[in-house]
Amino acid sequence: MMKAFSSLRSLMWCHWAMVRKKGSLILCGAFLFVAWNALLLLFLWGRPPIGRLGEGGGAEPGAGEEWGGGKTKVGGANGLAGEVIRLAEEVESELETQKKLLKQIQSHRELWEQRKQLGKRESEDTKDVRNVEEPKKSQQIPVVPLSHKIVDDTKTVTGKHEVLMVTPPRLVMKEQEHEQEDKKMPEDEVGQTKPNPQIIIPILVIACDRVTVKRSLDKLIQYRPSAELYPIIVSQDCGHADTARVIGSYGSQITHISQPDLADIPVRPDHRKFQGYYKIARHYRWALNQVFNVFAYSTVVIVEDDLEVAPDFFEYFHALYPILRSDPTLWCISAWNDNGRDGLVDPGKAELLYRTDFFPGLGWMLLKEVWAELEPKWPKAFWDDWMRHPEQRKDRSCIRPEISRTITFGRKGVSLGQFFDQYLRYIKLNTEFVPFTKLDLSYLIREKYDETFEKEVYSAPLVKVEELQQGGSLKGSGPYRVQYSSRDSFKVLARNLGVMDDLKSGVPRAGYRGVVSFISRGRRIFLAPPEGWTKYDTSWS
Repeated sequence: MMKAFSSLRSLMWCHWAMVRKKGSLILCGAFLFVAWNALLLLFLWGRPPIGRLGEGGGAEPGAGEEWGGGKTKVGGANGLAGEVIRLAEEVESELETQKKLLKQIQSHRELWEQRKQLGKRESEDTKDVRNVEEPKKSQQIPVVPLSHKIVDDTKTVTGKHEVLMVTPPRLVMKEQEHEQEDKKMPEDEVGQTKPNPQIIIPILVIACDRVTVKRSLDKLIQYRPSAELYPIIVSQDCGHADTARVIGSYGSQITHISQPDLADIPVRPDHRKFQGYYKIARHYRWALNQVFNVFAYSTVVIVEDDLEVAPDFFEYFHALYPILRSDPTLWCISAWNDNGRDGLVDPGKAELLYRTDFFPGLGWMLLKEVWAELEPKWPKAFWDDWMRHPEQRKDRSCIRPEISRTITFGRKGVSLGQFFDQYLRYIKLNTEFVPFTKLDLSYLIREKYDETFEKEVYSAPLVKVEELQQGGSLKGSGPYRVQYSSRDSFKVLARNLGVMDDLKSGVPRAGYRGVVSFISRGRRIFLAPPEGWTKYDTSWS
């Protein structure tokens, strides 16, 4: 009987394990609990009376020998006591087992409730969502379940070449990888891109020895709508104690990690003056590996310690994440306009966004998949120019704004102020909050964008640069087109019109399909190659 009971109990536990996997956790737990007790009662009721356990021995009068007679009486009493004790021990053991079972049901019930609540929120987020066409192949922006990772203030993650030191205790919420490919990007009822509000977008701040990182962190924390959805990770190189104290003063509002290898990097003699660029590339590689491989996030926005962000910085990246995820012809989202000086942008078009073939940096979003592609061949120095090589870009583009969502205040740095006094200090920072998540941004998908963009550019009247200058005959706000045909003609026209004239692998700053769009004397200007442009000439550098 006991063997049968044990077998039944094993079958019940197997069934319980199967049910757990199928999800009906609470109802099955209650059912099994009731069934368990019913079987226990049936077992106890079906046992022979205590005392009728041996041959001719009885507990009832007249059964075998007389109740209470001679040695049988003594033996019967002892047998009864032993049987009662044994039964009590069995009952106690089974009650303990049931107690453990109830605890497991309770713990799984709580976990189930959490998942149920998260599922309810996600179903509400994706309710009334329909699909939009995408180029070549389509992908679905997945509903990303959240998991939790507790990072203790004394914990050190140690690897062969990396040490992660997290100073404040905090809750790091990880995004799991998107599981569904080749699906369509969700849109709402009026065709507007609808980002998933539960997407986790960490902000990686690259820091070294600037105590003015405080200015950058103050603005990030001021404008951050949610500490859980936008965790800030400050990765510090250089080992600068004063800067470390400033970063540490933010406590649990940020996570502070330190790049462990502070040694000089062996370089050839003519590159000794570029030691700083080598260290920056090493730091970027280490920090991005932490974000993607240690913290296990699936995307990141990278800013440096000398950048100040706009009020809608987080809104901008949150709205554009689905576009980046869905369009394989994009590989980054940037908050920066290289020609974003006051006077070169339209102050009334804060919502205007562009595609650009030039990698802007200075506040940019990267996906884990792209990092997996870049990391094995990451350069030893000059990482940003390396990103602009055709081998890395692979004809992919970035998104940039008309008005920058970041500005730099750091004249001090390894570039020794290159471009800062001439260009960077005059970049206009957006001050108007644009609700990008409520706008239809599907026009940025390449098939839609290219057709509209080329039509707008090449339908604009072709004019000479002299007509645009003071005293020229042109009237109206444009747009107008100024044409270049060679590297030298581009540089001359760019200087005359006040935009940046350098090219990287033949790509002009802020350019798309060779076209640079900007404002000059209140008119929209397209500095463009001849119609029929097909590719960049990499010798134009």
